[in-house]
Amino acid sequence: MIDATDETFEGDVLTSELPVVVEFTAPWCRPCHAIEPFLAELGREHEGRLRVVRLDIDANLRIPARFAVLSLPTVILFSGGEPVEVIHGAQPRRRYAEAVARLLAA
Repeated sequence: MIDATDETFEGDVLTSELPVVVEFTAPWCRPCHAIEPFLAELGREHEGRLRVVRLDIDANLRIPARFAVLSLPTVILFSGGEPVEVIHGAQPRRRYAEAVARLLAA
């Protein structure tokens, strides 16, 4: 899992040749910590085909504002630098796996 910042987001996500799953998180967010193993596992399962990125909203204010992240956890799936799906709140692993399958099939 890549730790992105406001400064690295464009290179890590928007110009990535691979589809990207971005978790917007914060150190105090327990539900965020609960889903991180699911997302990391999906990144390992699809290594070379998918990038998984984490962005701390407390340390980086511009990017969460740009994508209207108002609650945590928020996961946004990007393809070609554009958001294609948003998942709000902690969900079962299956929900993230299905979203990744759709992202990779597109």
